Amino acid sequence: MASGPAARAATATVHVTVNANEGLGTVPSTAYGANQAVWDGNMNTPASASLLKQANVGMMRYPGGSYGDGFHWQTGTVSGGGFVAPGTDFDSFMGTVKSVGAQTILIANYGSGTPQEAAGWVQYANITKGYHDQYWEIGNEVYGNGYYGADWELDNHASKSPATYANNVVQYVQAMKAVDPTIKIGVVLTLPDSWPDGMVASGDSKDWNQTVLPIVGPYVDFAIVHYYPNHTTAADVLQQTKLLPAELALLREQINQYAGANGPNIGIAVTETASNFQSATQPGALFNADLFFTALENGAFTVDYWDTRNGTDCSNITTAPDGAKDPGDGGMLSSGASCEPPLNTPFPAYYALQMLSNVAQPGDTLVNSGSDNPLVSVHAARNANGDLSVELVNQDPNNAYSVNLNYAGWTPSTATPTVYTYGDEATSITSAQQGTAGTQVVPPYSIVTLKLTPSATNPVDSTLTAPGSPAAANVSADGATISWQPSAGAAVARYEVYEQFGTNSVLLGESTSTSFTAHNLQPGTSYTLNVLATDQKGYLSAPSAPVTFITGTPQHSTCAVSYSLSTDWESGFVANISVTDSGPDPITGWTLAFSFPATTESVSGSTWNATFAENGQNVVVTPQNWNANLAANSGNTVGFGFVGNQSGANPPPTSFTLNGTVCTTTYLS
Repeated sequence: MASGPAARAATATVHVTVNANEGLGTVPSTAYGANQAVWDGNMNTPASASLLKQANVGMMRYPGGSYGDGFHWQTGTVSGGGFVAPGTDFDSFMGTVKSVGAQTILIANYGSGTPQEAAGWVQYANITKGYHDQYWEIGNEVYGNGYYGADWELDNHASKSPATYANNVVQYVQAMKAVDPTIKIGVVLTLPDSWPDGMVASGDSKDWNQTVLPIVGPYVDFAIVHYYPNHTTAADVLQQTKLLPAELALLREQINQYAGANGPNIGIAVTETASNFQSATQPGALFNADLFFTALENGAFTVDYWDTRNGTDCSNITTAPDGAKDPGDGGMLSSGASCEPPLNTPFPAYYALQMLSNVAQPGDTLVNSGSDNPLVSVHAARNANGDLSVELVNQDPNNAYSVNLNYAGWTPSTATPTVYTYGDEATSITSAQQGTAGTQVVPPYSIVTLKLTPSATNPVDSTLTAPGSPAAANVSADGATISWQPSAGAAVARYEVYEQFGTNSVLLGESTSTSFTAHNLQPGTSYTLNVLATDQKGYLSAPSAPVTFITGTPQHSTCAVSYSLSTDWESGFVANISVTDSGPDPITGWTLAFSFPATTESVSGSTWNATFAENGQNVVVTPQNWNANLAANSGNTVGFGFVGNQSGANPPPTSFTLNGTVCTTTYLS
């Protein structure tokens, strides 16, 4: 482990920007969660409840992963004979939940249960006992039932297809909400770039998400995904979190596209996640510190760590980059095995979870931030009391960094900030008054949180509430209308609408009402906007939640493009493109240009019927000699394509230009 003055000395400077005007959403009370498993005999002990409460866990998932598809709540047994530890029954679990002050997310047994059994659980929990358990999942990783080959999830249904699952989910929802219509019910989906995303089984025409969502869209309240990143080393795992924003954005697009009118109302829950590699050592802590906020900043309403205790047979001990021995226990508290510290000793992942609340409490606003060094990630929040908190995560096991912090939309005071630090393999989080708001040294393999107070000249009206619930409507190729709920707490002079452009804000316009129509937008472009209110002195409120939309392509253009994915897998995809000249003049020699929305996708060496040239995310396509001519008035269509590489999500290009003209674009699935 790194220690001593040499290790603490900063070897390089990292530049960080925090833009307090770019809101990423409010932290919900369900944000910080952890899984509880009925095989864990210590699940409901006072020591366990105390540790979870100290970590400010706000969501507790039960009865534990794949056990959810075999667990019968009335008898406390698991189909197939799975072990259930004494004292882990539902009522005992609820006693722990109340002691912790958390909420629950309960897995209704899909694999070996029935809608009636699930409805009976709702009846007992919320009507008989008055537990007010709001969140319910229908099954765990149901796609692992053998339908796509891999078979680990219990599913006793005669048909294991996604369509069967979706239709049964509707029956579960109807039965459960007939008992308590206030509950929220989630459906199992696949995360883009995670198996079996993109796989189409024999006899099906679409993959899991595209099959399930149209059936369940009108009925469910949230989507359930699990996130276990691919890995070969600890360093690789820690960098994988940078791929999650694009994956969650694509999942949101799928929900909105396939779930019908209710799509925008369907939330996203990451009900299982862990580094899945050396998670009982410092890499597990660094992963948690980055992953939880990354998911929450990109639309998840809960992130639930897998899990509180997981156990180990001590047969898979590995060495982390800092030299610490990882016993192979996937929990955040020790199970007390022979190769582990004593029972309930917190692993580093626990302290990272505990650190989250030093950054943001429920009701605080996450704001945009960025770092110029991939080994130092940053997250920030505007706190309800007017302060600003900044979390810095150093993924370098060997080097400290001097971090220069810059702020937009918020001015810190000159007071020495309180700094919370979780050091490499430390046994507690420490605090001290150190550094300045502008400069901090972050030790190797550590998590550092700055608590900053505002300057007396801070340009923020703390009494003016953020505009509420912004929404986009009438989205066209070059415009959109944004509406929102009014601010309260002080007189509003006007509202300002800003585009997020990295960590820079671009003012799109102002309005004295609660709506604004943006004109002259770029066709086929994704926009993320925030609305801020301004008081009579010109001071701004906190930012609204973000609203994201994609402008369309022109309904009438002199060219038309269609784009389709013929197949898709975890590391690649096959795309087919067709181009038509719909104008009055023929084209001899053409150039088609587009950009990949994500840095994780590119053209491989395999292409056909055209020549592809790449410059970063930008792609230029030119014809072969034999297909260079496009006849006027849609007289012919030229088709070509490529095999793409992907290391994360692969959203389709949002627009195409033919010889500089933006084309009408159709996406085929």
